[in-house]
Amino acid sequence: MEMAEPAPFLRIPPFPGRRLRSLVLEGETAAPGEAAPLIGALCENRVGGSFWGARPQLPAGRDLLMVPSGRAEATAMLAAARRDGSAARAVLVGVAGAGKLPVIPASCDPWHCIEQARELRVSARSEWALVGALLGRALALHGSGRFAALADGAAGLTRVVEQTIAARRWRDPFSGAELSAEAAIARLADWRRLIDANREIAAVFGVARWKRVTMDALLWDGGGPVRHAGAARARSLAAGARVLAWKARTPPATLALLAARGIVPGEIEDGMIRSSGLGAHCVPPLSILVDPQGAHFDPGQPSTLETILEHEDMPEALLVRARHLRERLVAAGIGKYGSAAAAAAPRAHAARRRVLVTGQVEDDRAVLLGGAGTSNRELLVRARAAEPDAEIIYKPHPDVEAGHRRGALADAEVLASADRIERAAPIGTLLASVDAVHVISSLTGFEALCRGVAVTTHGVPFYAGWGLTRDLGPVPARRTRRRRLDELVAAVLILYPRYLDPVSRLPCPPEVLVERMAAGEAAVSSPLVRLRKWQGALMRRLERRAKA
Repeated sequence: MEMAEPAPFLRIPPFPGRRLRSLVLEGETAAPGEAAPLIGALCENRVGGSFWGARPQLPAGRDLLMVPSGRAEATAMLAAARRDGSAARAVLVGVAGAGKLPVIPASCDPWHCIEQARELRVSARSEWALVGALLGRALALHGSGRFAALADGAAGLTRVVEQTIAARRWRDPFSGAELSAEAAIARLADWRRLIDANREIAAVFGVARWKRVTMDALLWDGGGPVRHAGAARARSLAAGARVLAWKARTPPATLALLAARGIVPGEIEDGMIRSSGLGAHCVPPLSILVDPQGAHFDPGQPSTLETILEHEDMPEALLVRARHLRERLVAAGIGKYGSAAAAAAPRAHAARRRVLVTGQVEDDRAVLLGGAGTSNRELLVRARAAEPDAEIIYKPHPDVEAGHRRGALADAEVLASADRIERAAPIGTLLASVDAVHVISSLTGFEALCRGVAVTTHGVPFYAGWGLTRDLGPVPARRTRRRRLDELVAAVLILYPRYLDPVSRLPCPPEVLVERMAAGEAAVSSPLVRLRKWQGALMRRLERRAKA
């Protein structure tokens, strides 16, 4: 059951597509640190061993776990249990066929299983022994091995933690730099929270295959492949099952099947820092939003993001982190679709006010649900009425410009209200050169707030109603809290989304993805991406020829 060279007790879960295999930094061992803080952190976060494994319930009345290292040890444990009458309450871990006992795999989450037990009879070579000691369970150790010192109680636990964790050298999975043992535990804790949040998901609908290459690591539940599903699976789900759906890409008939079974899917959508490249070009996302309450762009109902902003108190350390993240995004010119070649310097003072108006995809759910019925043409007309003396710059949505989505306006229509059309400049460069922004519900409004630019909303975006924008749309009365900018940033970019490092292909904090984008290391390409770019260019040429 144990390998000749056992795996480190702290190790990276086998996320789909991961490229880094170990947290261990090769080389000399470290000087042993203090064990007590590590013991506390391990117990608090329940990491170490195969913590991502399955979480079976032990049969009723079975509170003795027997964890042998092989069949011979299993036979010996079983014989002893029969002699002392404890076999009736025993469960065997990892070795089937040694007797008529319930068996669970050794790859299960040991923390979950041991928490249900009162007693362990366990091989001194098995990491289940260390988890049992950390959880304070009664231990009977068998044989010799790296955890044999646990037989000495608290002193033995301290020695084992010093030897197996404190004396090892760990590395940051994203930078490769040396990492303290405490920081390695904290990284594993982040991954446990993500995995545990996915454990009850029975099916995932509407996620295209080209998106799964990056998304599956963020939706993985620690077991087998992510349960991507279609209509057949929808028919077989139990009433009230927990499922997720990318609703814009899930057939209406499938959504109707789910509704008929009393199933309300949670939402999956692109994150606010999405990728280096357009989703319309089939560039897979490097961040996603998973929301069991509702879509963040739908003001008709609360979302998890709205709940955070309305109710959650944020510690100062989080706000400092949010400020640093915001400043880095602005300095690197990073927006939803990556980084500009260089961030523009703020423009010099000019007599005429400059206003940016951003178009959107008119059949996008964010516009249909949160646009308050406003079209791109109406947005331009209203912006001109509100800013009669300003120089108005119109930027079409990049997916529309790419030739894949609805919302295109003829140049003559645009120039009836705007002074010029800007197609080439990245949004970060534009935001650095304007005094104000008018949007329907575009993410550009949030990016403008991050850069200190005044924002007027004509729809109801997620950032409206918190006291940071001029809101002309019907903001829900339930949004009562006034928020500072970095509180908004903390909620929107740190607490709410999930991120993937494009280099290691491991779930990561937002700062890691931002640095990858800034360094030009976030591109994820494929033959499909190149084909979609060619198709979009062809569609644009045909549309412009038809309008000429």
